[in-house]
Amino acid sequence: MGDVIYTTPVVRCLKQQLPGVEVHFITKPQFQYIYEGNPYVDKLLLLKESLNDTIKEIKSEKYDCIIDLHSNLRTRIIKLRTRIKSYTYKKQTIRKWLSLKLRKQLVPPIHLVDRYLNAAAPLGIVNDNKPIDYFIKKDHQLSKLLPASHQNGYVAFIIGAAHFTKRMPNEKIISICKELKQPVILLGGNDVKPNGDFVAAAVGEKVYNACGATSLDESVFLVSKANSIIGFDTGLTHIAESFNKPIASIWGSTVPELLGVQPYKIDKSLTAGVNISCRPCSKYGLPKCPLGHFRCMNEIDEKEIVQFANQQVGSGE
Repeated sequence: MGDVIYTTPVVRCLKQQLPGVEVHFITKPQFQYIYEGNPYVDKLLLLKESLNDTIKEIKSEKYDCIIDLHSNLRTRIIKLRTRIKSYTYKKQTIRKWLSLKLRKQLVPPIHLVDRYLNAAAPLGIVNDNKPIDYFIKKDHQLSKLLPASHQNGYVAFIIGAAHFTKRMPNEKIISICKELKQPVILLGGNDVKPNGDFVAAAVGEKVYNACGATSLDESVFLVSKANSIIGFDTGLTHIAESFNKPIASIWGSTVPELLGVQPYKIDKSLTAGVNISCRPCSKYGLPKCPLGHFRCMNEIDEKEIVQFANQQVGSGE
């Protein structure tokens, strides 16, 4: 999800900077929601089960060029078989692997958006220095999604993440929530609903657990209306950057510099993580700490996160 949301500035810049251009975007079906309703895309294509069918569709469109922002085996085959002029994102796979294994920053800490835009630079595309794009699909209402106690300003705490080592232990989430000045909404999927229930029970009415109770679009809407956002390395936290809200992003086993996914073009942000020799242990997260101590999350400074969020009181819509 994170990789796809960071392609949106490229699409926007293409549409706005090339007069008369028609922009199509192709992605996996599970990521189509990121581009549904995006005014900068003229047509959304979805990868088919058969790569041959996908290639046939691409050929039928008679494109002038392809901008490959994935740079994997599938896209190489597509470019080879369609023979369409192409520009490709430099993935730096080997350098990233060495950075992970050697615990050294061998990849320049350039944001993924800027790396993507470099692929389109030969077409004269330049960075417009605006945030990423996400367009909420429906006109949601806070009164239908939240209790009255949480409708006049809140902190959105995104506690979901695909892997265990990206998630902060419940006890530390509880500690942070207790010190926040505003009501707190917990966001995530059904997989972290029990975590949310545990946190809400420990903190009390100040915390409302919306994990598993809202659709993704509703969750994004709630994020867009928050005074501030706290979140782990997960898709919803990255989507939150679309709304230029204060974001405290919490990093455990992964590091933003390796993937180039630190908060992008927002006015106020905090990146929380600890500098220890075993970090990062993974690019994308693991089901458990390989060394058993989970210091990367257990030693994060909670006070820094609380102070950042409390400074934003009254800054929401």
